[in-house]
Amino acid sequence: MANLPMDIVNDVFLRLPATTLIRCRVVSKPCFSLIDSPDFVASHLKRTLETEEHLMILLQSDRILRTVYLDAPDKLSDVDHPLQTGGFTEVFGSVNGLIGLTKSPVDLSTKTHSTSNIHRLPIEPIEFPEHSIIRQYVFYGLGHDSVSDDYKVVRMVQCKHKDGDGSYPFEIKVFSLKSNRWKRIHLRSEVQILFSHFFYNLTYRSGNGVLASNSLHWILPRSEGYIDFNTIIRFDLASEDLGVLSFPENLYYEDYMDIGVLDGCLCLMCYGDFSHVDVWILREYGGKWGKFITVVPTSESVVSLEFVRPMIYSKDRCKILLEINNGKLFWFDLASKSFEALRIKGFDEGRPWNVEIVVSSLVLGCKGDPRRAREKKMMQKGDKRCYTHLYIVPLLLVFIP
Repeated sequence: MANLPMDIVNDVFLRLPATTLIRCRVVSKPCFSLIDSPDFVASHLKRTLETEEHLMILLQSDRILRTVYLDAPDKLSDVDHPLQTGGFTEVFGSVNGLIGLTKSPVDLSTKTHSTSNIHRLPIEPIEFPEHSIIRQYVFYGLGHDSVSDDYKVVRMVQCKHKDGDGSYPFEIKVFSLKSNRWKRIHLRSEVQILFSHFFYNLTYRSGNGVLASNSLHWILPRSEGYIDFNTIIRFDLASEDLGVLSFPENLYYEDYMDIGVLDGCLCLMCYGDFSHVDVWILREYGGKWGKFITVVPTSESVVSLEFVRPMIYSKDRCKILLEINNGKLFWFDLASKSFEALRIKGFDEGRPWNVEIVVSSLVLGCKGDPRRAREKKMMQKGDKRCYTHLYIVPLLLVFIP
């Protein structure tokens, strides 16, 4: 056992959830170095995304954050976060285990659930008077730029009052976790006109960007008296350019639409008087949209459809997890069109919840972690247990699915 190769230890560790790996980091220097290495973090994330193991459901209501494993929804866990005191805290996105949190347009944080790493973003003022800003006109987005391997937060704000030119001032800024800096984005005139001359009042959930193909997306619903067709805007995380994404013309005039993502593909939800929801999907970015499914309420389990969002496929890809109305979760059978409620032990269905899928990962998103620095310093002082990992590996095998 003392001669167990490190490549076997590496293979064992790749199969473990990130929360278990965090505990293993302090066992020995070799464990610490392996688990903290960028190559291992990337390999662990890649395997988790491919196998869809250790996925969690994040439930948020007011200042409460809770998680539960998708495959074992019998134990809710509370999540500590930096915005727990005072006011309403919102989750505005999740990518690769990194969670975006906001309590106000200038009070934003990112948190890695599995590692408990918290990064509070520097305060970036808004260039409008405070009385001209309300939540409905602040849009957020969290995404991973695969080109630069950087995690970015986008904040778009539209003033609710006209300026001297009769338009509604608008600003967009992007924060890079790699550089720890905000940057003002200057809009092209053909995009700027959407915000300068037409005042959009986005629905609550539509204010959060949807990540697909290295871009964040928002839907701008048509607004009577300002513009008579829906628009999808996209923010390219690599070029940091805001543009417009085309979609079927017959959906331009839908009265109520929302946007989502399923398996990395953009989805459009079109509501028909709340009696049914047509879900369209863009399987190939830049290609053609196609109608995917129609969701119809049933008297037994789902009686209304005020809000529908596809979350994730089941592992056999025969079902889709849908969030319906205020955080209620159902497996939707693609063949029979039937619903099966996902029961979470201890979950209070009587209060409204927002739902996100969270990956168990070791991703920090930003440079530096004081907690990890302290651990590394302790290890460098000399740890006589530097080979104890060779004896705990058999015990870790019990954690492997």
